[in-house]
Amino acid sequence: MKASVLMVLILPVKSPVLVGKLPFFTPLSCCTPLNIPDCATSLSLVALPGFMCGIQYPPSVLTLVPQSYYVTLCPPPTHPGYIPYSVDQNLTGMVLIGSDSVSDWHEAIAVAVLDCAQEENFEVCKEFSIKFYPTFKFFVAHSSAADKGTIYRGADREVRSVRQLMVNILQNHSRTDRPQSCPPLEPYNAAQLLPLLGQRSDHYTAIIVEEAGSFVGREVILDLLQFSGVEVRRALASDLPLLDVLNMAAFPSVYLLHPNGSHAPLHSEKPLRFFFSSLLRSLPGVQRRSSSEVAQTGALQDGGTSEPWRDFDRSQVYTADLESALHYLLRVELAAHGTLEGAELKVFKDFVTLVAKLYPVGGSVAKLMETLSDWLLSLPLQQIPYQAVLDLVDNKMKISGVFLGAELRWVGCQGSRLGLRGYPCSLWTLFHVLTVQHDAAPAALDGSGLEGEAAPVLQVMRRYIRTFFGCKECGRHFEQAAAASMDQVTSGEDEVLWLWTQHNRVNTRLAGSLSDDPVSPKAPWPSPALCPACHEESNGVHVWNQANVLAFLRRHYGASNLNPRYSLTSPRLPAGAGPAQTRRPQEERPAAGGERKGEDQVELRPIQPGPRRGEQAVLIQGEGGFWILGLGFTSVDMSLCVVLYGSSCLFLMLLFFFFKVRSRRWKLRHARLHV
Repeated sequence: MKASVLMVLILPVKSPVLVGKLPFFTPLSCCTPLNIPDCATSLSLVALPGFMCGIQYPPSVLTLVPQSYYVTLCPPPTHPGYIPYSVDQNLTGMVLIGSDSVSDWHEAIAVAVLDCAQEENFEVCKEFSIKFYPTFKFFVAHSSAADKGTIYRGADREVRSVRQLMVNILQNHSRTDRPQSCPPLEPYNAAQLLPLLGQRSDHYTAIIVEEAGSFVGREVILDLLQFSGVEVRRALASDLPLLDVLNMAAFPSVYLLHPNGSHAPLHSEKPLRFFFSSLLRSLPGVQRRSSSEVAQTGALQDGGTSEPWRDFDRSQVYTADLESALHYLLRVELAAHGTLEGAELKVFKDFVTLVAKLYPVGGSVAKLMETLSDWLLSLPLQQIPYQAVLDLVDNKMKISGVFLGAELRWVGCQGSRLGLRGYPCSLWTLFHVLTVQHDAAPAALDGSGLEGEAAPVLQVMRRYIRTFFGCKECGRHFEQAAAASMDQVTSGEDEVLWLWTQHNRVNTRLAGSLSDDPVSPKAPWPSPALCPACHEESNGVHVWNQANVLAFLRRHYGASNLNPRYSLTSPRLPAGAGPAQTRRPQEERPAAGGERKGEDQVELRPIQPGPRRGEQAVLIQGEGGFWILGLGFTSVDMSLCVVLYGSSCLFLMLLFFFFKVRSRRWKLRHARLHV
């Protein structure tokens, strides 16, 4: 017996290729040796390797428990038997599999894909009398193991048509047979809804008023199935008593009842399903159920402690997040590597160079990254101790104007509790900013050694994540995405859009997982509230307006939209403590990659290794003093050593002359005695 409806798509054997219109799948199989109804009770979605082999971005609803219910059939790309399968063009309707279209419906209606090209599935396909491809079958809730399902014979396989079929299947269940998690989809009338006006409640109530043939209300109800704090009901535009009270004339529209008893129409830029769902999900107190429930027992618990909440504007990017990302990267993540050498050193040099050239904010952080870049690029050494890097990051040489706060201060990336968002969010933000900067000023990387790469920001990001990023599983996913399509990026615009696309795919994959923050749930971004022009609908399917998205990203991650609030300021240094003056405001800062004035330059040169074998040191020289990184000597220490050395030499010389004179006198006296 199963508690949800099951939709099954049976694929043809090795269908022709149509890659562009398909979402990303994980190469997992199910239903073997189990029959379909049994299998469906333990999965939300399965896509087989015959669908898209080699691209392993599982959708957010991929929840297969226990693992014995599926097997991995797809060989790795390096395997001799690797074949990049895809599907036929007439399967356009199945773009909805694993996409945002139905990802939050899985508790009410699950979706499975059965590939008859796999030998393990031959008996299953035969048992269920699969004769034509593709075949759509659906199984009603609570069906028995003997149920062979009902074939959908509609000629129209567009996404909207298949999605509406799923809605109709759910609504056609009787009240007793309806899936347990499926809310009522029938319209309410005035007698049921009007008494709710003015009533206090512990949740929002959204009333969607629509025409009789509209599916928007029912789809929004299912979209909010995974969320608590809001209840969605639908009503028909033909219910005149209700319309007279709500004073609504355009349809579909949303009327919102607040928990405190107030009520008013909910403004939406466009009367589309995606806009309605996004607005309701963003209401205060509305949270994804799976995240909030897991948060109580998950592995990311923080013991009840959390940072003070910092108010922020979601339409801005905060430099405190960028600085916190660099602090964590340089002082925490890099610390796991005691010595940087070979490929690791090259990757780190490229990253520092990239940030030094493209970091859009002037001041102490930019000065630090430029100083670090100059030092790294001037070194002929093949390996550098991490302690030397840390000494420079901590500015132990007291160079004026060089500073990076040693504190995690998340703002736009703060989580509702410790362990959520934070560094991964800020690292994404940093590279989004760098892609936009490179798009705006591609000449900034001239002479850096990175200008010859087609997508330098993405390539440096790829190498850094592969080499240093602490989450190896995250790095593996990013590497797979990069291997699949990064070589198609040929311009700054492509860089900006590629990173945005991958970030959205990661958000979709991780929605509802342990790492999802219930207060800031992972969702397609930008939201309609941030960029209404970015969202459109085509044939009932949400689509992105790429031109408007690009314009939004350039504006959002541009230098003019960076907010310095909450940033740590550089400590005031004593007069004469360092060689350089603090950098002037940002508008006076030279363009990235340009010449800097002499007073801002720091001369860096290597010195010979110390007496211990394998120990290395690097001398940094400014106008006011020296610092030997890796050995811990300041210019004062060196001065004392010189004074001590000189005094010792002088003392030894005096002793030498004293004994010399005394010896001569003794010889003269001895000679006189003999005379």
